[in-house]
Amino acid sequence: MKRLWIVLTILALLAVMGCPTIASNNNLEPFGAGPLRAKPGTRNLEHLSGENVWTQSSQGMWGGDVKALAISPGYVTDRTLFAGTSGGVFKSSDGGASWSAMNIGLTSLDVRALALLPGYASDRTLFAGTSGGVFKSTDGGASWSAITNWGAWALALSPGYASDHTLFAGIWGRGVRKSSDGGASWSAVNTGITNLNINALALSPDYASDSTLFAGTWGGVFKSSDGGASWNAMNTGLIDLGVYALALSPGYATDSTLFAGTGRAVFKSTDGGASWTVDLGRTPPGARALALSPGYTADHTLFAGTHGDGGFKSTDGGASWSAMNTGFTSLLILALALSPGYAADSTLFAGTEGGGVFKSTDGGVSWMAVHTGLTYQRVFALALSPGYITDHTIFAGTFGGGVFKSTDGGASWSAVNTGLTGGHNLLIQTLALSPGYASDGTIFAGIHKGGIFKSTDSGGSWSALDMGPTILSVYPLAISPGYASDQTIFAGTGGGVFKSSDGGASWSAVNTGLTNLSIDALSLSPDYTTDSTLFAGSVGGGVFKSTDGGATWSAVNTGLTNQIVYALALSPGYTTDSTLFAGTSGGVFKSTDGGATWSAVNTGLTNQIVYALALSPGYASDRTLFAGTLGGGVFKSSDGGASWSAMNAGLGNLYIKSLALTPASPRTLFAGTDGSSVWQYTLVPPTPAQATQNLINRGLVINHKPRQGLT
Repeated sequence: MKRLWIVLTILALLAVMGCPTIASNNNLEPFGAGPLRAKPGTRNLEHLSGENVWTQSSQGMWGGDVKALAISPGYVTDRTLFAGTSGGVFKSSDGGASWSAMNIGLTSLDVRALALLPGYASDRTLFAGTSGGVFKSTDGGASWSAITNWGAWALALSPGYASDHTLFAGIWGRGVRKSSDGGASWSAVNTGITNLNINALALSPDYASDSTLFAGTWGGVFKSSDGGASWNAMNTGLIDLGVYALALSPGYATDSTLFAGTGRAVFKSTDGGASWTVDLGRTPPGARALALSPGYTADHTLFAGTHGDGGFKSTDGGASWSAMNTGFTSLLILALALSPGYAADSTLFAGTEGGGVFKSTDGGVSWMAVHTGLTYQRVFALALSPGYITDHTIFAGTFGGGVFKSTDGGASWSAVNTGLTGGHNLLIQTLALSPGYASDGTIFAGIHKGGIFKSTDSGGSWSALDMGPTILSVYPLAISPGYASDQTIFAGTGGGVFKSSDGGASWSAVNTGLTNLSIDALSLSPDYTTDSTLFAGSVGGGVFKSTDGGATWSAVNTGLTNQIVYALALSPGYTTDSTLFAGTSGGVFKSTDGGATWSAVNTGLTNQIVYALALSPGYASDRTLFAGTLGGGVFKSSDGGASWSAMNAGLGNLYIKSLALTPASPRTLFAGTDGSSVWQYTLVPPTPAQATQNLINRGLVINHKPRQGLT
C-alpha cells in the first residue's frame, strides 16, 4: 500500500505539472502548468483543484456612473448625502470625502432615483427607485425592503410627508403612481397624461395646501392641481418636448416659477407652467439635471448639468449662463444637489457619467473629485505588462475615470491621467503596451472622440498624437511584436484603420479593400515582423485580413454568419496552426485556416454577445480560451472552443467588457465589467495531497485496487 500511495502521489504531481501522463486516463487534460480540466463530456472538475472564485480588485479605482444624488436636510451638521449608482446606493457621512455601499436588501442595484424624507434627521427614512423596484429604508440606508415590483425613474415626496405620508413615483412607459401610506400601497394617477414615459417629478413647496405637482415626460410637461387625480399638458412655448429635469422655485407659491431641462435647452415659466420662454442663444445646450439655490428668491441662482458640455450656472434666474467646469474629468452631468446651507457654504455636488461624484465649495467655480469608496467603474480596456510576472503591472481604461494603473496585481489602483484630455469625458476604449514596456515605458490609449495618447513614462504623463484634422474615436489598438525596431502600431476607428510606423508621430489611413470602416477589433499575427499579417473586425462587415501590413485588405467571411465583430484573438502558435477566434453579437466563431473559413463554436455558450476573448499563452497544448459576454459573465473552453462552461462563481457583474490573462502559473484572469470595476479569478494549482484526495473522493480517474506488479 505504501508503494501504491507513492504512485498515486506521483500521478497527482504529474497532473499539476501539466504532464500528459494523467490525461491518458481519458477523463482529464492539463491546462498548461495549471489545474486539471474535464474533457468534453466528462464531469466538471472546477473547484476540485483549489481554484478561487471571482473577487473584486478595485481598491483605488474610484468613480463610475452616478445617476442620482440626495442630500440630507440636515447636511450642515450631519454632512450626509447619498449617491445612486449602477452598483447600488452609496452613503457619505463626511461631506463626500468617503463613501460606503449601503445595499443590504437592495435586490436591484441599478439606482435611478433617491428621495430623503424632510425629517430624515430624526426618522432616518429614504427611498430608492431602481430599474427593478422601489425600496425603502428606515435606518439611514443600512438596510432596505422592497415596496414595489416595478421600477421607478423618478421619485418625489410631499413636503408634509410626516403627516400625509405621500410620495409619487414616475415609471418609464407606465406613467405616475401615488402612495398615501408611505409606499405600502399604490395607485396609478395618469388621467390626462398623454405620454407615460416619465423622467422627472416635482412637487410644489406648498403641496399640502395647493396639491400641485409636475411631471416631465417624453411628451412635454404635465401639471396636476389636485394631487395627481387629473393632469393637463403645459407645453406652450416648450419647443422641445423631451423633458429630462424639472425644478421649482422655493417661492413657487408667490412667484409661480419653474424650470424644465430638455435635450436642447433650459426653459423657464413664471406662470406656473402656462407658458415657457427660452433664449436659445444663451441657454445651456440641454440639461439632464437642474438645481435651484435654497435662497433662489433672493439670489436667483440655479445650476444646470448637461450631457456633454458640463455644468452651467446662472445668477439672474436663467437670463444668462456661464460654464462652470474647472476640475471635471467628465462633462456628462446626470445629477446635482445643493447644500441646504448653500447661502453660507456655497457647496454643491454633481453626479457624472463615468466620473463619479464631484464637489464644489465655491459655488461651482471649481470642482474636485470626491468618490473614495465608489467602486463601480465601467472598465472598457485591460492591458497587462509584458513583464507582469515580475512587475505585476496592469492598466485599466474606464468610462469617465481615464486610465488606472496597478503595480501589485490589481490589489490597489491609482489614476494616471496627467495630460489625458478629449471627448466629453475620459472614455478609454483601448490600451496597448509596447513589448519592451519594461525598458521603454511606452503605452498607448485610444479615447472615444479624443484620438490617441501616448506615454513613455509608464503612464506618468501623456501627450496627444496627431492623427489628422479630424479627432476620431479610437476603438482597438494593436502594436507590432517588433515595435522596438519597426515602431509600428495600428488603430481601428469609425473611419477605418490607421497605421503609424514611427511610434505614433504620424499616421496614415490604410483602408484599401475595407468595405466597412467601423472597426471594433484588431489583432496582429505573433510573427507579424515576418508575415505582415493582421486582421480587422468590423461592425456589420465581418472580418478583414491583410498580409502586407495593412496596405490592402480582403474580406474573409466564409461561414461567419454573424458579421458584427467585437473581438478577435489569434493563437500564440498562429504561424503553424493558423487558428483565430472572433467574438460577435452571435457568439464565438473559429477559423483554423487563417480566416479562409469559419465555424460557430457555441456549445454551452448560453450568452452569445461576446465582447472579449483571451487565449491561454499555452493554447497550443492546453486548448484553453475565455470569452467575456454582455450579461452572461465569463465562459471557459478547454477544448479549443468545442464546448464552453460558465465560470461566474462570486462574479458581481455579468456584463464583461474586457479580459486579460497573466502569462504564467498560477494564472490569473482579469475581467473588466460594465459598472463594477475589475474582478480577478486565480487558477490555483492544488497541492499533490489535495489533488490526489480530491480525485479519490470523486472516484474520477484513480483505481483503489493495486495494479498488477504492485504490492
